[in-house]
Amino acid sequence: MKVLARQFNIYLALAILMGVVCGCQTSPQDKVDAVLRVHIEENPDPAGTSKTISVLRSDPVLVTIKKEPILTEANIVTAKVMDATGGFDIEIKFDENGTWLLEQYSAANPGRHQVIFGQWGDKLAYGRWLAAPVITRRISGGVLAFTPDCSREEADQLVLGLNNATKAIHKHMLK
Repeated sequence: MKVLARQFNIYLALAILMGVVCGCQTSPQDKVDAVLRVHIEENPDPAGTSKTISVLRSDPVLVTIKKEPILTEANIVTAKVMDATGGFDIEIKFDENGTWLLEQYSAANPGRHQVIFGQWGDKLAYGRWLAAPVITRRISGGVLAFTPDCSREEADQLVLGLNNATKAIHKHMLK
């Protein structure tokens, strides 16, 4: 019996050691999260389902939007920062449900704005309205690309956080 107790203690000690070693290898980047909300422009509603917000810091534009977003980070498959002429864009690829919603809302609201809110950083400390592109056509591919009102570093943080949040959401959904 004493032999088994010693073996058990050795196995327990090894398990704890492995947990500590593996736990220390988690990079701070794996813990970064972000939030993305896509709202649609609408006429002011006296029932309180809309609100007016200011988008863009250098040349502010007032837009009245639905309070409830049409898409969130739960609909995202991947996000990436893409080089573009004169700067960069953020490209968001949506899942099947998000693709369907994006197509339906873009087809039903030509000439209106899609207003995009992002929040990122340690404990989601940074956040603002990032863009308000005008819907010019039906978006059927499930990909939304926009030029954000943020620095390249902020965009990289947002995209990293969105991809981490997406992994966590999809991992939780599989359980």
